[in-house]
Amino acid sequence: MRFNKQCILWLSALAILFCMSLYIPSSTFVSSQTSDRLLPIYCVETDSKVVALSFDAAWGNEDTRKILEILKKHNVKVTFFMTGGWVSAYPDDVKAIAADGHDLGNHSENHKHMTQISESECKDELMKVHEKVKELTGVEMCLFRPPYGDYNNQVVTIARENGYFPIQWDVDSLDWKDYGVENIKNTVLNHKHLGNGSIILCHNGAKFTAEALDSLITGLKEKGYELVPISQLIYKDTYNINHEGRQLK
Repeated sequence: MRFNKQCILWLSALAILFCMSLYIPSSTFVSSQTSDRLLPIYCVETDSKVVALSFDAAWGNEDTRKILEILKKHNVKVTFFMTGGWVSAYPDDVKAIAADGHDLGNHSENHKHMTQISESECKDELMKVHEKVKELTGVEMCLFRPPYGDYNNQVVTIARENGYFPIQWDVDSLDWKDYGVENIKNTVLNHKHLGNGSIILCHNGAKFTAEALDSLITGLKEKGYELVPISQLIYKDTYNINHEGRQLK
């Protein structure tokens, strides 16, 4: 049987392709989960039974001192994310939070939707309150929670470039809905995402938060959790964030 030159070349090419397919290294495989979307830290992967309570401070301060008293009673440290307006309005509260050993966190200067402003405005929103807090307390903040939980790649990138860890939450107390003390407790303690490394969202200035806090902390401790500030919960060096926003070592 004779093969013309074109047929021989065609069969040779097929043979080469077949051989190449046998030797493609497994490291070239790319998971379909890969995404270009940048994520903040929603929670942390850890074997330790620890969670972090956090409070967003953007409006009033009527309950701030009561919250601090309850935290001190339980010897619990938390994280307060403060807007620039709140810092300017209540400088003594900011100093008291710092003096009690809690995290001071950045919640932007004016509580804007960060995804709807320019890159330069985004940086200003971050750094204006940073400088206010530094001047007031000497603290260089490194934790940033975007208002409304609103972020995109630009927001995450600018935060990281300016020395910040962008932080979200995986357990929302819904205290801002003013449903009552029992609702806050049940929402958190029975939340489907509550677990090792959870970050819990609360607010100062909400109607029932301070009233619910004592029993909420007690309930978390009864479940075996130690409460730590976010700065002690997260990994600072060499970490990854998966598609759920879970920080992995």
